[in-house]
Amino acid sequence: MLSRPLRTTFTLLAAAALTLTSACGGSDRVEASSAGDELAGAKLVVGSKDFTENIVLGKIAVQLLKAHGAEVEDKTNLGGTVPNRKALEAGEIDLYWEYSGTGWIEHLKKTEPIQDSAEQFKATAEADLAQNKIHWIGPTPLNNTYALAIRSEKAEELGVKTVSDVAELAKTKPEEVTICIETEFSTRDDGLPGLSKAYGMKIPKDHVSLLDTGVVYTETDKGQTCNFGEVFTTDGRIAALGLTVLEDDKKFFPIYNAAVTVREDTYAKYPALEKVLQPVIAKLDDATMQKLCAQVDVDGMEPGKVSADWLDKEGFLGSGGEG
Repeated sequence: MLSRPLRTTFTLLAAAALTLTSACGGSDRVEASSAGDELAGAKLVVGSKDFTENIVLGKIAVQLLKAHGAEVEDKTNLGGTVPNRKALEAGEIDLYWEYSGTGWIEHLKKTEPIQDSAEQFKATAEADLAQNKIHWIGPTPLNNTYALAIRSEKAEELGVKTVSDVAELAKTKPEEVTICIETEFSTRDDGLPGLSKAYGMKIPKDHVSLLDTGVVYTETDKGQTCNFGEVFTTDGRIAALGLTVLEDDKKFFPIYNAAVTVREDTYAKYPALEKVLQPVIAKLDDATMQKLCAQVDVDGMEPGKVSADWLDKEGFLGSGGEG
């Protein structure tokens, strides 16, 4: 998670990227011209990954761009990282929200993450633009990094507080180290293979269960299928289920600040995208994202309503308040 000084730095960084005019965003439930016409005539296709946070972020982009005059096709919940990136590169979508650590490790094939948030984002954005003509608009203050979590009572019973503790437990009580993860996490360099290598941790294949994102949380909470689960640090279900997040004491996981990735030709055609998106990006910190995700995953609200309500509350619909 980002420290308070780093969160402040990113908020200032995002704010500094704005033009002097404050831009307001919008929602599906308001007229397209209510927040401004900076994107009038633009036709844009918005994708997203298939987990709650990214879907909410995708809906925010859809509603915001519509409110600024764009004609938007909603292709959120398109799939995982690979389908979205391929769709972006192929021109099947114009933009989607990606994460700095994912860009660095997965798309740019770098093996060593940069531990400073601002430097990681800058390096990722510059390299992706130069090599792949993908422009990054951001970053958000939120850092949606991976983590291992365990139900709190079991953490106390086993005496685990860090991932190093889990690695030690794998040697002394291997039967206790069972883990629930997503399929994508099972193959990524910044997932279980890299984590196991970094911590010298050997987990038998029959101790690893591949599950859908939501099921990982519920099964980790039940403690029957697994004691440990792969989680996203901005997920509202962590607090709702009373899970304990273990410290990544060797700092293996990269920084994952969210940003909008857009093809350079689209960015050049619609430069107003920067001004429209940056005021919203500056507001998206860890606490905000945890609340929005919890409204979907805990309270059962639709991602589109959650995003629209938040944009309205923050004054991005052009109906009052300041962007």
